[in-house]
Amino acid sequence: MIETSTAPETGARSARRRIVVVGGVAGGMSFAARARRLDETAEIVVLERGAHVSFANCGLPYHVGGEIPDADRLLVQTPESLRAALALDVRTGHDVTGLDTERRVVTATTADGVVELPYDALVLSPGARAVRPRIDGLDSARVRTLRTVDDARTLRERVQGGARRAVVLGAGFIGVEAAEALAAAGLEVTLVELGPHVLPPLEDEVAHPVTQELRRLGVTVRTGVAAEAVETGADEDVVVLGDGTRVPADVVVLSVGVRPDTEVFEAAGIDCERGAIVVDEHGRTSAQDVWAVGDAVVQADAVTGLRRPVALAGPANRAGRLVADDVVRPGGARPLPAPLGTAIVRVGELTAATTGANRAALTAAGLAFRTLHLHPNQHAGYFPGASQVHLVLHVRPDDGLLLGAQAVGRDGVDKRIDVLATALRAGMSVEDLIDLDLAYSPPYGQAKDAVNLAGMVGSNVLDGTLRLWYAQDVDAVLAGALVLDVRTPQEVATGHLPGALHIPHTELRGRLDEVRAAAAGRPVRVLCASGVRSAIAHRVLAQAGLDSASLSGGTLTLRAVLGDRADELLVTPAAAAA
Repeated sequence: MIETSTAPETGARSARRRIVVVGGVAGGMSFAARARRLDETAEIVVLERGAHVSFANCGLPYHVGGEIPDADRLLVQTPESLRAALALDVRTGHDVTGLDTERRVVTATTADGVVELPYDALVLSPGARAVRPRIDGLDSARVRTLRTVDDARTLRERVQGGARRAVVLGAGFIGVEAAEALAAAGLEVTLVELGPHVLPPLEDEVAHPVTQELRRLGVTVRTGVAAEAVETGADEDVVVLGDGTRVPADVVVLSVGVRPDTEVFEAAGIDCERGAIVVDEHGRTSAQDVWAVGDAVVQADAVTGLRRPVALAGPANRAGRLVADDVVRPGGARPLPAPLGTAIVRVGELTAATTGANRAALTAAGLAFRTLHLHPNQHAGYFPGASQVHLVLHVRPDDGLLLGAQAVGRDGVDKRIDVLATALRAGMSVEDLIDLDLAYSPPYGQAKDAVNLAGMVGSNVLDGTLRLWYAQDVDAVLAGALVLDVRTPQEVATGHLPGALHIPHTELRGRLDEVRAAAAGRPVRVLCASGVRSAIAHRVLAQAGLDSASLSGGTLTLRAVLGDRADELLVTPAAAAA
């Protein structure tokens, strides 16, 4: 069936312009709503493959676990509400299977047959599909992705129906949230991740506390291993891992990643890069009068310039609005901002968040960087409930330009990452953080907020006042330097590096000869619990003429970087006696 257009196929405009949007949810619906507010005369048609055009996909794991008991609460808008409020023609169950950019026609398959819709302007927001790796048995009825409201409903029904054991394949943000939700619902959960740690975008030292929290919640975490097969049985499935481990499961959640859902448009001649649609600064594709937004679009990272899709709801929503400006008011729209990839996740009592580039991205882009670690309290230490925010910042060595930041903690993480994301967008240096006038009251922060402190540490590193060494280099340091531990005896008893010289920082000035003798010409590498006392000790040693450096983030960071290896490397009285 060919649907009559309000404009002839030659592209000549009639009084009523037809704008066709492929895909709803974040990017597509944000575009459609903004376009309607700007143009009451346009005919705006939204084609959505699924049954729901506007839903809170970020809330899906919380329905699975029961925190959002009613799945209908995830439905932000319906076709009926969108027609009533915005006069949008929303058509669910329309799977776009063809595009002819010469004829300016979109083809969609529906339950009633195939339809063709001419367009004057076309906006592509197809999103992404779940990656299905080559694993035997993924067609089992017990295997489910977590991408739609129907997925969440089905998983919730299985939880309520007596499922006892679950395996989650993939420990990205959705996988970790799904594992947490299933564990909270009382299931025995195994989380499997091919990478070296959960939440791959996070640094080792930020991901490790998340792993510990998952274990506290009862989740078995298996990293560095892949699933090789799902064996289907009458009463349960068995997930076979690459190391031979066999994990029984009533529920298997597949969450190993997504890829842009662009095959139809690439086949139509739209320029794509590694499967993602290439757009200009206003979202325009290579085809005339065709724009694209959301997870399926390749964008240049704001920090590294590396080109990649960004599968996040916030950037998709904002891009939809800006593309609507360009479609309806050409020439006056602001360009699409390069993404920072700011993201946050709750895991049990912890929150972890990231913005900007991580080590892997900076290294891949060939950018030099220095890393800072801090463990300040989220509010005044004397006020009840104080807890540490573990901060990691990457800065450019020559001028201190902020490149990326991550944080993990029980409280205050979201506030600090949002401030740092704003500073990144503004192009601020780490020294600029010192001057930020942030709200202070004992229940909310400190007079020197965690962000201000990061600026002070960064400034000291840039001007040479503070020299750092890193936990990642611990083996080389043990082989070629004297490790000086300036913690208290009680702290040292909880675990210290083998061969370390112990002198509390308050005694150091009177025992410098002892340090010189022990160093015997070697460099001195100082550590404490968080990096504060070792920085003081470093200044004493450096001004005494010794080659000194302070461990960035102290033993808190060292333990997080070492992970499970920390118990093997660090010496305790019990281990020494054995």
